[in-house]
Amino acid sequence: MNVTHSASKAPASALGHIPLAPRQTQAERSRETRLKLMNAVVECLVEHGWSGTTTALVSARAGVSRGAQLHHFASRGDLVAAAVEHVGTEGVRELRGRAEAVAAGDHAVRTEAVVQLIVDFFLGPLFAAALELWVAARTDPALHDLVVPLQARLGRECHRIAVELLDADERKPGVREAVQATLDLARGLALANQLVDDGPRRRGIVVQWSRQLDAQLGA
Repeated sequence: MNVTHSASKAPASALGHIPLAPRQTQAERSRETRLKLMNAVVECLVEHGWSGTTTALVSARAGVSRGAQLHHFASRGDLVAAAVEHVGTEGVRELRGRAEAVAAGDHAVRTEAVVQLIVDFFLGPLFAAALELWVAARTDPALHDLVVPLQARLGRECHRIAVELLDADERKPGVREAVQATLDLARGLALANQLVDDGPRRRGIVVQWSRQLDAQLGA
């Protein structure tokens, strides 16, 4: 007697259910495209400078079609305006993220750690990108109007974070100026590092300034 064995079908639960990834909404795709373009602008500014950062280069770096770029930013001016905002927002976010890693402890040690944190922040690519915009804004009135508010906003946020981390009492004479001098010093060291690696000299300056700053904060 021939016995026919029919292939049994395992239930879906036995095979395991692999959920499909949810489809992105139009708004999510739009945000992702804009973020790719903004990151590409920063990378192009760092690598090619302001004059070399063209819309064609940005779209190619972002992996976005020219049509998609024009859909989001109709002109280079629109793209630059968004890039200025992106640099400012990311700069503040990055600095706050780094600030959270600074551990509390001995006051002198913390002071040096905060100073090093601020200097390291300005040594990063966001400052280099912002620097390209600032230099170009000197002779470009339209860009100037975009960059000046960015510089003011980022400066205020950096100052606020520095005051918090240093536990600085700005009611004391000279403390506010000492905190601002720290930020100015960090920017100057970052500027000096644009052409050559200034690491050893920079480290000595950070240590020395931290001692002076700690004395001023405790005065």
